[in-house]
Amino acid sequence: MNRFKLLTITALTLIASARPAAANQVTETFSMPVTMQVSAATTGCTNSPGPQITFGGQFALEGLNANLTFSNNAKGTHTHTDGTQVSAAILAAGQSVVLPKQPSSGGVGGNPFIWCQMLDGNSRAITDEIFLGRCVQGNFQTQAHFALPMRAVVDVDVANCSNNPGPIITFGGSLSLASGLKARLIFRNNNNPVGGPHKADVGSNVVIDLLQAGQVASFPKQPVQGGVGGNPWISLQLTQSDGTPAGSPTSLGRCVQSSP
Repeated sequence: MNRFKLLTITALTLIASARPAAANQVTETFSMPVTMQVSAATTGCTNSPGPQITFGGQFALEGLNANLTFSNNAKGTHTHTDGTQVSAAILAAGQSVVLPKQPSSGGVGGNPFIWCQMLDGNSRAITDEIFLGRCVQGNFQTQAHFALPMRAVVDVDVANCSNNPGPIITFGGSLSLASGLKARLIFRNNNNPVGGPHKADVGSNVVIDLLQAGQVASFPKQPVQGGVGGNPWISLQLTQSDGTPAGSPTSLGRCVQSSP
């Protein structure tokens, strides 16, 4: 009898330990479009082997929203209803990421023409070549449009599952650059487009690192209340400020599964 009880307790312990951990953290990787304000300045245009160019800029982040759906029934049941939806802005749009100015030397002598091209962390081109101008113009301001791979990590805390009108959800987390960002500076001794009627001199190019992969923004914890009472099922989907999904909906399970 004692042996039977021991085996039963052991089995129950194994079952309990096999339960999945509460889904209190959501991680999504997605593509965020940005418009970068490019700033470059040149000196020493007639020097050999080429000018000194300082390259920098900044871009603004899209906003990030957390869309919660609360339901008293799980999907897949005959009585499922969409329940109540609540949206919260967890990262405000427009936060600027400043790229530190990077000095570089190189190119071809004799007052070259200069282009720039944005690259990802693996040196793959993410924009076409962007013409800046001739070296002696000195200061260049332009824009570059591209998409950056981002990784959002959202910590979700849930409390007061039995309250009416619903539980309190608290969000916090960070937004990180999933790949680095580089710029290629291209120097040529004429400004004919590549593949044009007069083939451009390939000249030379220099690649500089602008940003390493890693955190670019964080969002402090903020509470949101809503949903339906009675220990609802909760799902979360992240979207960018223009409504573009930033990943697929994630089920957090029933309220009590995600609460401490």
